[in-house]
Amino acid sequence: MHGKSVLLIIGGGIGAYKSLELIRRLREREVQVRAILTRAGAEFVTPLSVSALTAQKTWQELFSLTDEAEMGHIQLSRSADLLVVAPATADLMAKLAQGHANDLASTVLLATDKPVLMAPAMNVRMWTHAATQRNLARLESDGILFVGPDEGEMACGEFGPGRMAEPARILEAIEAILVPARPLAGRKALVTAGPTREPLDPVRYLSNHSSGKQGYAIARALAEAGAETTLVSGPVELAPPPGVRLVKVETACEMLAACESALPVDVAVCAAAVADWRAEKISDRKLKKGDGDKGDGDAGRTISLAPNPDILVTIAHADMRPALVIGFAAETENLVAQGQDKRARKGCDWILANDVSAASGVLGGDRNRVHLISASGVEDWPLLEKMEVGRRLVLRIAAALHGSSE
Repeated sequence: MHGKSVLLIIGGGIGAYKSLELIRRLREREVQVRAILTRAGAEFVTPLSVSALTAQKTWQELFSLTDEAEMGHIQLSRSADLLVVAPATADLMAKLAQGHANDLASTVLLATDKPVLMAPAMNVRMWTHAATQRNLARLESDGILFVGPDEGEMACGEFGPGRMAEPARILEAIEAILVPARPLAGRKALVTAGPTREPLDPVRYLSNHSSGKQGYAIARALAEAGAETTLVSGPVELAPPPGVRLVKVETACEMLAACESALPVDVAVCAAAVADWRAEKISDRKLKKGDGDKGDGDAGRTISLAPNPDILVTIAHADMRPALVIGFAAETENLVAQGQDKRARKGCDWILANDVSAASGVLGGDRNRVHLISASGVEDWPLLEKMEVGRRLVLRIAAALHGSSE
C-alpha cells in the first residue's frame, strides 16, 4: 500500500483506542494517514496522541479559520484515496444516511468523492435497533463499505454484535480496497435478481416478496472482483451496483430473453425469485370483482395459469452453457434436502439454499444464512450480511474457475 493515503475519522466510542493501533499499522505499510477527531472522539483519545502517530495535524473543527486556510474541508474530503470511519458510531451512520452535515466529520463524508469504509461500534441494542438497521441498509445501497461489527462482550457489560472490528481486520479491509484483488478479471458473469411480475390485467399481477438485495450484492461482489457483470433485474427499489450492466425486466419471459442475450458468460448466478406461473390469457381491461354476476361482488373467478420457462434449467442446458451455473433454493423447510433435490433436477453446479419463512426475515432483510450445496457436499454458512454472502460466494467462484475447486 506504499504511496496510498487514508483519511481516518475517529468517532466517539470506547473503540476509539483501537484507531491508534490502526494508524500505527497503516504507517508501517507506508500509508499516509490524516485524521479527523470528532468532539466525542476526543473524550476517548487526545489530538496529541493522534498527531504523534500520524505525524500530521489532527483536524477537529469545521469552523476553524486556520484549518480552512490550510486545507478546506472540501479539499480534505478528496485528498485521500479512502475515508475510514473507526469507530463509526450510530450518530455518524445516521448523519451520513440522512445527508446531514453539521460538523467537520459529517461534512467531509458528504463532500467526498472517494470510497468510504465504516467500522461500526456501539451497544448491541443500538446496533440492532430498527433505526440503525435502516441506516445501515441505506448506506450499503449508497455504496458505503463496512467491516464488522464483531460479536462479543462490550465495555457496557452486554454481549452481542456491536464491538468495533479489530485493527488487523480493518487493515485487511483497507488493503482489499486500496489494492483490490481482481481474481475474475477477464471473466464474464450473469446474475438474475428480484421478483418477476406476471400481469393478469392492466393493473394486477402475480409476484412475490423478493427484494433483490441478495442478487444485487452478488452482482456487486462479482464486479468488484473484476468480472464483466450483467445484472438482469426484476422490479425492485435498489440502486444499480457500481460497474454493473443493469437490464431491467418485468416478466419471466423477458428475464429469460435477457439472460439468453447475455450469453456466453463464465458464470451465471440465478438469484431471482421467478414466478412459476403466468396468466394463460391476460385481460386487456381491468377485471371487476362483480363481473359475471349482478354486481354483488360475491361471484368467484377462475384464472387459468400457464407454467413460466425455467430460467435456471435453460441456462444449465444451453449450448453456450457457462462453466459454472449457480441457483438458489428459497425454502421454508427441509432446506438442504430440497436444495440437493433441486440441484439434481435443474442440472446446475451449485445451489444456495436459504430459509425464506417469515420468521427468518430473509425476504426484504439485510442478512442471509445459506447452505452451499455442490457435488462434494454441503457448506453451512453462518448468518451474514447479504454483501458478505456475495463476497464469500465470489471467492468460491474464483477458486472454482481457476481449477482449485469442483
